[in-house]
Amino acid sequence: MKILTSLVRWLNIKRLNQIELFIRYPAEFQEETLENLLSRAQNTAWGKKHGYIDISSIRTFQERVPVQTYDDIKPYVKRLRNGEKDLLWPGEIKWFAKSSGTTNDKSKFIPVTREALELCHFRGGKDVMALYTRNYPDTRIFSGKALTLGGSHQINNFSNNSLYGDLSAILIENIPFWAEFLRVPQLDIALMDQWDKKLEEITRSTILENVTNLAGVPSWNLVLIRYILKQTGKTNLLEIWPNLELFIHGGISFDPYRKQFEELIPSRKMHYMETYNASEGFFGIQDDPGRKDMLLMLDYGIFYEFIPMKQFGEENAPALTIGEVTTRENYAMLISTNGGLWRYLIGDTIRFTSTNPYRFVITGRTKHFLNAFGEEVIIDNAEKALKTACEKTDAIISEYTVAPVFMDSHQKARHEWCVEFKKKPTDLEYFTTVLDHALMAANSDYEAKRFKNITLDKPLVHAVHEQTFYKWFLKNNKLGGQNKIPRLSNTRRFVEEILEINSGMNKY
Repeated sequence: MKILTSLVRWLNIKRLNQIELFIRYPAEFQEETLENLLSRAQNTAWGKKHGYIDISSIRTFQERVPVQTYDDIKPYVKRLRNGEKDLLWPGEIKWFAKSSGTTNDKSKFIPVTREALELCHFRGGKDVMALYTRNYPDTRIFSGKALTLGGSHQINNFSNNSLYGDLSAILIENIPFWAEFLRVPQLDIALMDQWDKKLEEITRSTILENVTNLAGVPSWNLVLIRYILKQTGKTNLLEIWPNLELFIHGGISFDPYRKQFEELIPSRKMHYMETYNASEGFFGIQDDPGRKDMLLMLDYGIFYEFIPMKQFGEENAPALTIGEVTTRENYAMLISTNGGLWRYLIGDTIRFTSTNPYRFVITGRTKHFLNAFGEEVIIDNAEKALKTACEKTDAIISEYTVAPVFMDSHQKARHEWCVEFKKKPTDLEYFTTVLDHALMAANSDYEAKRFKNITLDKPLVHAVHEQTFYKWFLKNNKLGGQNKIPRLSNTRRFVEEILEINSGMNKY
């Protein structure tokens, strides 16, 4: 495979030069991107409504197009899924990426155009390999295959003209035929929707392959790795795939999982590379292995704007372009894309670590959320589930906070709730069951992770003493009506502090 590696390096030279160009001229590339987007979409229903034909500046674009959320574009999405054309982007849109929902919906369906596939998502995947081979010129990654752990898709319930599914499944379904020779498992296994059967088939079909790289969400891949080791009786993954050298990860923070991966893949030659690839677009790649941040990719057909979080929610909050941001702020990210999203609030917040080039880290969400395992539970999901559980058990809640329990060799991942009741349920186990089922009904990503306890186990709910949360506020000098303990957190700090206070109260 040395010939293939050499060919890839030769093809990458032009692309790496292009990346260097947008690093040197970021504002110019972004202005050109917006011009191209407006030109392509000027005759769509959206483009005509907002007068795209005579927009000649970023300021005019911002004045004419309001900030959008999924709820704002949902009527267009429904029409697109029924087969209408030329609404948000020219032509018919066949594919829709399904992701966790909003306050009003269990799931979102993000349009995925042909341009978004080719010029954004697939280009991002190619750039990952280009940057990796630049950083590790002696790589033997192309001597074997990539194991990609994707989702599933199906005909949607509106018409036979469009399909929906996880973004990973859409990408697998649409990759060029030649790429099938470089990846496992085969397509029919990769797109299975029964995860227990899928794990079994992936294991059966890949353990004799020469897998050199993995790609996917850390939590799901950890489940797969542990399943494969259990089925094969091996102690680490290198006993099965000795040439494994790269894990391309994204979707959730890798930090809680790094130690477990290093134990299961004990090799100094193993590399980990983060990407920021969402249903709405491919945004960033960890281009420097010595850093923990990612390079913002500026030529994927995405025009970026950034709202300072300290002004987020204000009526006239500024939306800054790439040349106006600093490294001192947290920003909510707005995107306008070749997938037909316009000034779309993706919901993530980022902080720039460098502006030459533009590198960043993901800092959170514009709302409190829980996404340690790709479940993307938002406050509204939790509140609705608690309401249902209280109604069915005649309970009343005064305070609560939730954190993840990270999987290890002794336990599965789960959510841990600390709840202070004004009126306790007579059966806390039944309360927990109702809460769990209500969350599954409210959030499709949580439901998928809970499927047969493969990724997430049933929640653990603690009924803490009265005044526990009051003592936490007192201890942290946060007494007062405007102070709140975070309801949902991706770290265990608040749950552990509450449990410590509760444990101290048990002594008296």
